[in-house]
Amino acid sequence: MDIGKQLQEVLPAKRIKTRLIDLVSYASDAGFYRLVPKAVVQPVNEAEIIALFKFSDQHNIPVVFRTGGTSLSGQSITDGILVDLSQYWDKVNIEADGALVRVQPGITGAMVNSYLKPFKSKIGPDPASINSAMIGGILSNNSSGMCCGVKLNSYHTVKHIRFILPDGKLFTTENPEDYTRFTTECTHLCEVIFQTKKEITANGGMYDKIRRKYQQKNTVGYSLNSFIDFEHPLDILAHLLIGAEGTLAFIAEAVLETIPDYKYKSTSLLYFPNIYTSCQALVPLIDAGAKAVELMDRASLYAIEHLPDLPEIIKNLPENAAALLIEFQESTYAELEAKVNDFLSVVPSLALLQAPVFTSDPKEQDYYWKVRKGLFPSVGAVRVSGSTVILEDVAFPVAKLGDAILDLHKLFKKYEYNNAIVFGHAKDGNIHFLITPSFNDQSEVERYDRFMQEMVELVVNKHEGTLKAEHGTGRNMAPFVETEWGGELYLLMKQLKQAIDPKGLLNPGVIINDDKEVHIKNIKLLPTVEEEVDKCTECGYCEHKCPSRNLTTTPRRRIVIRRELKKMQQSGDTQNYEILLNQYQYDGLDTCAVDGLCATACPVDINTGELVKRLRRENHSGFANKVALIIAKNFKTTVWLARFALKAGAGVNKLFGKRTMTNLTSGMKKLFGGIPLWTEQISYPPDLSVLKKIDNPANVKDKVLYFPSCISRMLGSGNGSKKNIMETFLSVSAKAGIKVEIPKNISGSCCSQIFSSKGYKDAYTANAIIEKLWVDSKQGATKIVIDVSSCAYSLKNLRPVLNADNKLKYDQLHIFDSVDYLHDMVMPQLKVSAKKGSIVLHPVCSLQKMHTQDKFVHLANYFAAKVTVPLHAGCCGMAGDRGFLFPELTESATMPEALEVCEHKYDGYYSSTKTCEMALSQAVNENYESILYLVDELV
Repeated sequence: MDIGKQLQEVLPAKRIKTRLIDLVSYASDAGFYRLVPKAVVQPVNEAEIIALFKFSDQHNIPVVFRTGGTSLSGQSITDGILVDLSQYWDKVNIEADGALVRVQPGITGAMVNSYLKPFKSKIGPDPASINSAMIGGILSNNSSGMCCGVKLNSYHTVKHIRFILPDGKLFTTENPEDYTRFTTECTHLCEVIFQTKKEITANGGMYDKIRRKYQQKNTVGYSLNSFIDFEHPLDILAHLLIGAEGTLAFIAEAVLETIPDYKYKSTSLLYFPNIYTSCQALVPLIDAGAKAVELMDRASLYAIEHLPDLPEIIKNLPENAAALLIEFQESTYAELEAKVNDFLSVVPSLALLQAPVFTSDPKEQDYYWKVRKGLFPSVGAVRVSGSTVILEDVAFPVAKLGDAILDLHKLFKKYEYNNAIVFGHAKDGNIHFLITPSFNDQSEVERYDRFMQEMVELVVNKHEGTLKAEHGTGRNMAPFVETEWGGELYLLMKQLKQAIDPKGLLNPGVIINDDKEVHIKNIKLLPTVEEEVDKCTECGYCEHKCPSRNLTTTPRRRIVIRRELKKMQQSGDTQNYEILLNQYQYDGLDTCAVDGLCATACPVDINTGELVKRLRRENHSGFANKVALIIAKNFKTTVWLARFALKAGAGVNKLFGKRTMTNLTSGMKKLFGGIPLWTEQISYPPDLSVLKKIDNPANVKDKVLYFPSCISRMLGSGNGSKKNIMETFLSVSAKAGIKVEIPKNISGSCCSQIFSSKGYKDAYTANAIIEKLWVDSKQGATKIVIDVSSCAYSLKNLRPVLNADNKLKYDQLHIFDSVDYLHDMVMPQLKVSAKKGSIVLHPVCSLQKMHTQDKFVHLANYFAAKVTVPLHAGCCGMAGDRGFLFPELTESATMPEALEVCEHKYDGYYSSTKTCEMALSQAVNENYESILYLVDELV
């Protein structure tokens, strides 16, 4: 059966993925199981979903829906058809002045909250993975998180659901007519729901057990509380879908009730001698109104103590110590202060190792929460190479939490999981524990099975807890659903699944599974590959940052493929190895922008861009390296030739029409490949004579060494009759009373970024540029300013590749990006009489990595009345010249931001790197330019 061809009856070929690289890269999610799909498909509307259900039924092929792929228990993988919803299902609409939000499954929780922020509201669920977890998974796993507890989880904050059943019928609880239609069109299903509700209501033991178990966090099995909380079968079914992990229906849209996003917050880390004493602080914290109480045991703290800016006490805590990360949140400062003071009044009765220190600094708070949210991948990163990361999720009555954790520690010791850690949402009695077993031989699998059997007994029977509080049942806990709920209630769940999905084709084996060993089957093996790969836990936190995510692949999937290549190599599967390696060239290497933003989202700073650079370096032939070295050594000639080519191209366009060069290079690219594409944003190169006749101010207030980047020297022409970028820099400096000097022989100088990003190590002339800047800056006495942010970032990160002498010189240099320069040196010298109206900014990747995005926005606000940073602003994919070589990368990367920007008309469009400005100008059809132009225009 050629499933790819058959699926073309349902979907266009471009949205059906059946290449080897697609199948193996989608075989994994954030959990520790692996199944290779037969095909990956990307439907765009409900009609295509219905057609997929029909196809599944006709061919008896399972269907599984995936959004962010951050699930931890094996519920978003399949050996059937994997339906990827992460690209075309991202609509969001704010309603009722922020009291409601209408969402599709393929948008991240964090992005929804960004839309809600102006309304001072947010969604209830706040999982640690909210930046990358998407609404589809948040609803389907009944996610909760740090602050929301039970009352504000997905189940309790959903107002309306629009869904499609496996038989293709579509219903929404928003339409009153659908209630009648559901009872007439789904007679058998309604009977099953009515009968189930009747049994539960009539059986006091069942009823009480359900009510009791949902007073604490619980996502084991189906949401049986819906039979108690609702009367109409459509409402019951709609709420059964929350936490059903995509096993009952497809959720196409939901309307969620929002909660307040409190303005005032106060955060502290509390340290205790041991777990037990930390748990004794829970009731006082709950009584005082703490919104979040996050527990971290000593093993957790060991895993993060190396991180910068953490309190020094963490490194010196006693062996059995524990910490609570607590936060109070209120609408007014007075309310916040009162809550904190209430807690401080009981502090003397607690066994604290030091007095609480609270912070209201948003940056410090964000850092603490980043550390806490990153515990799972942080611990995973330091595990033994080749071992697996398993994060389990249990909950206990708060009164029993201390004893339960001590028993878990005994269990870890018994089964020699010596690196296990315990952390979690202590306020709700919900804790996570992480172990790192190795499944490379059968004895390890059997050990894990024995551990699980004993852990289940401990949680359910000894401490009256629940086996899954917020991560969903999945494959890992499916064998134990009956243990948790008992035979009668489990039978009702099975009957419900049978009534809705009689063939068992919708995410089979998840939640309902008769195989009592499914939790130890299809386990994902993690061979030792290389440093970046071995650290990765495949959590997926990086994916939303990746510019190629909607074109080819993502950092996580690049790593998954690297592991697959290693396994093929080890098994001797040379045929598939060669196929996969060949496909990886374009998907994994050519279309990686090496922007490094993935590292900013990764809790352990894995920079897949650096991995790709190294792989590119290893792929270069000796001849290619020699050519790159010749170019680097003769860079003055290279720039001259490039400028000559640009002049010639501009001349051709002038003679034969402005799209002539675009059409010409496009045709050559199709024939020969590897030809840079001329874009309409390329113009005649700037006049360099301005650098030879600088008029410095009479009243000199400061002095800088201006290093015009090679990008500016080749592409820095102003739009229309405007000054070029170098003239603009000199003009702004003169107005601020700053004297400007130019490095000698500037035409042959380069920051070496172009060679670094392509992996040409020998041509990476870092030492030469530092030696030059050392001399030209008078041994570091003069500040150095570069006019392109990406080049500034390169210069600021040269130290690791320098020799010992140049490291000493480098440490004495003062290198400024144009944004630093304008904000720190120029802006204080200038006064603005009239601000520009409404402007939009594109913060380039380098600003985000240099942590100067706030300066960029503050600078813009000084010169403009209204400043917008698009919610979807991200890497444009230009990556220096990569956008010229692979324009499809830039087109894909800029689309979300461009669609958002095009909703409004602005008085100005600004960024700080020429090539990125070209990419956004092309995407938005407006002129993006350096923020230098904004400053020059208004003073």
